Amino acid sequence: MRFKRRDFLAASAAVAGAAGLGIRPTFAQAEPTYTPESGASLRLLRWTPFVKGDEEAWLANTKKFIDATGVQVRIDKESWEDIRPKAAVAANVGSGPDLIMCWFDDAHQYPDKLVDLTELANYLGNKYGGWYDGVKGYAARGDTFIAMPLTAIGNAVVYRDTHVNAAGFSEFPKDTAGFLELCKAMKAKGTPAGFPHGKAVGDGNNYAHWLLWSHGGKMVDEGGKVTINSPETLASINYAKELYATFIPGTESWQDVNNNRAFLAGQVSLIANGVSVYYTAKNDPKLAEIAKDIRTTNFPVGPVGQSVELFQTSSLLLFKHTKYPEAAKAYIKFMMEADQMNAWIQGSSAYCCQPLKAFAKNPIWTSDPIHAPYARASEKLRPNGYAGPLGYASAATMADYVLVDMYAAAVTGQMSPEDAMKEAERRANRYYRV
Repeated sequence: MRFKRRDFLAASAAVAGAAGLGIRPTFAQAEPTYTPESGASLRLLRWTPFVKGDEEAWLANTKKFIDATGVQVRIDKESWEDIRPKAAVAANVGSGPDLIMCWFDDAHQYPDKLVDLTELANYLGNKYGGWYDGVKGYAARGDTFIAMPLTAIGNAVVYRDTHVNAAGFSEFPKDTAGFLELCKAMKAKGTPAGFPHGKAVGDGNNYAHWLLWSHGGKMVDEGGKVTINSPETLASINYAKELYATFIPGTESWQDVNNNRAFLAGQVSLIANGVSVYYTAKNDPKLAEIAKDIRTTNFPVGPVGQSVELFQTSSLLLFKHTKYPEAAKAYIKFMMEADQMNAWIQGSSAYCCQPLKAFAKNPIWTSDPIHAPYARASEKLRPNGYAGPLGYASAATMADYVLVDMYAAAVTGQMSPEDAMKEAERRANRYYRV
C-alpha cells in the first residue's frame, strides 16, 4: 500500500489542532514523509499505565493511525520495573518489539541498536517550539537523536491537607528542615509519611536523587569522575535517616505501586507520586473523602538553595531489527503531531508532561490546581547523570540502582553512612571506568 501524504495529514489534522491551542507552527524545515512497507505491521511495548486515560488516549490515537494507513499496530504492556530488562534483551538479541517506551537514559546503553530519528525529531522540534533540554538529552547524543523524546512524568509531594493542619502546620514547609519537622509531627499524630527506599524505577529514583541533589551531592562531576563519596552526600544520608525514622515501616521494599496503595488505604498521609493517586481517589466514590483532602506541592528546597528534582522520563525506542522502519517512523510522526499529542496529554490528566514546548499551552495544566506541580516537569527536570554527560555509564548506574541502594543500606542500618558511600562509589566506578 502506498502511504499518501494527503491521507496522513487528513488523518492527523495536526496544523488545525495546533492552531486551536494557540500554536503557530513554522515550516522552515521540509516535512518528512514516510511510506510504510507493503504488508507492514508494528509491535509497541509500553509501560503499564497508572492513569487509565493515558492508555485510552494512546490506543485511540493508534486506531486513527491504523485507519489512515492500514498498518496494524499491536500494543503490549509490562510493569514499570520490567520495561528496562525487556528493552535490553530486545537490543542484545536483535528481536522483539519494534518500538519500546523506555526509561530515562536507557537508549544510551545500546545506541548502535537503534534507528536514527534525527530527521523526524528536528522537524517536530522546529514545528512545535523546540524540545525541552532535559527530555532531549535522554534521547540524543550530540546532534543525533537515537530515540524520540516522549514525556516526563511529574513527581510531587501528595498529602492530606487536614492531617498536615492537625500536625500543627498551616502551610506546607518550603525547606528540608521544616519538612523533617512536619514528618516528625505527622508520625506523632499517627498519620505518617512514606517514601520508597526500594527498587522503584520511578518513585524510588526520584526520591533518592532529590535527597542527594538537595544537599549539593552528585554521583559524578562534569568530567564524569565519580564524586559520590563526599561531605554533601554524607549530609544527605544523615537527613534521609532522620526522615526514614518517621516513615511507616516497610518502605525499604516499596516499588512504584506501594505508596499509592498505602496512601489510599489511609496508612500514610504524605507521599511523593504522580497525579495518578489523585485520580484513583477522585474516580472511586469510596475514596471521596481522601480525594477532597488531597493537595500537591513540589519537593522542598534543601541546603543547595534551589529546586532540584529528577522526574520520570520516557522516550520511544525504534530498534534496527524492525522489518518496517518506514511504517514505524510514520507511526511516531503521527503520534507526536498536535492533534494526537494534545489528546494524549489531555487524556492522561496531567500525568504525562509534553516533550515539546508548544504543548505547554494544553488546557489540562490549568484545569485543576492539583495539576500545578506537574505542569513544568519537562522544563525543570535534572537528568540522572548530573553533573556529567549522559551515556552508557549514567544509564547503567541508574539501572543498577546504585544511588537507591546507597540510601536503603544506610537508613536501614545495614551499613554505616560512610560505608554506604564507599560501596556506591565502588559500584559506580565499575561503569564510569568502562
